[in-house]
Amino acid sequence: MPTQNEQAQVRAAIEDWALALSAKDAPRVISHYGKTIAQFTLAPPLITDEGAEELRVWFDSWRGQIRYELRDLSITAANDVAFGHGLARLTGTKTDGEKADLWFRLTLGFRKISDTWKIVHTHESVPFYMDGSYRAAIDLKP
Repeated sequence: MPTQNEQAQVRAAIEDWALALSAKDAPRVISHYGKTIAQFTLAPPLITDEGAEELRVWFDSWRGQIRYELRDLSITAANDVAFGHGLARLTGTKTDGEKADLWFRLTLGFRKISDTWKIVHTHESVPFYMDGSYRAAIDLKP
């Protein structure tokens, strides 16, 4: 039977992971991952298993801090499997001066490994306009 303590542990892991993203701290982000992870990120390719070096390269494409905000986070935990889903907002300025402000959907899958909740699956997505343009709907706000 899942306990509130397990849900709190998963929530704490998600919050620390998001803080590590904001701080552009690749080792800390990666420390939340299991040995294997399936990542369905906003950027191509369709699926990736990028590690710390790829994350550092992405962090280097931003000026200063990245703001990573979570909203409406829902957690479900049972035994050694858990997931969290909600909305995420990414804001900041790229090195070329482009400003980003994007809300997207986020789902994280966890396994309890050696009594620690580790992310083994990430899924980020934005809806797209079904008006024939197939443009990503990056202007949506909650």
